[in-house]
Amino acid sequence: MLASLSDLFDLYETHGGDRYGEDVTQVQHALQCALQAEQAAASPALISAALLHDVGHLLHRDAGAAIAAGVDDRHEALGAKTLAKVFGPEVVEPVGLHVAAKRYLCHADPGYWEVLSEASKTTLILQGGPMRKAEATAFIARPFAKEAVRLRRWDEAAKQPDLKTPDLTHYRSIAARCLPDA
Repeated sequence: MLASLSDLFDLYETHGGDRYGEDVTQVQHALQCALQAEQAAASPALISAALLHDVGHLLHRDAGAAIAAGVDDRHEALGAKTLAKVFGPEVVEPVGLHVAAKRYLCHADPGYWEVLSEASKTTLILQGGPMRKAEATAFIARPFAKEAVRLRRWDEAAKQPDLKTPDLTHYRSIAARCLPDA
């Protein structure tokens, strides 16, 4: 049961070398996403959300098998539920909405489909496909939807096998600033 910042970072240390249909490991993907958020001058909470957005894949130990079976593992919901034990909504909500943000972007930005990796295109179909107009209008009006859209753009660009990034320790210090008692 993950209930602390140490537990979360231990999970990345232990299982961050796993892959999920991309050319990068989970930890490389997380660090690249956080780096993009940091370079965009995002808040510490959004940088932390960028780092931790796929924690649900690490918690759901058989995500690859779920996709192979044509099942959405709902990693965003699992991740948000777990992160809510440690962080407030500024970190949790963008994580919980990042899959919906992909679906939104496929509706709102006609070129977005083209930037999706093959794995993201496959999971998009399992996750419900592009949103329709009414669903997209309702989504973007939600609290933290705009942050989730920013996170989603960083997510798709964070798949470069040889990109140099700061390490987990650097981002742990940022995440520690987001703890409710910090």
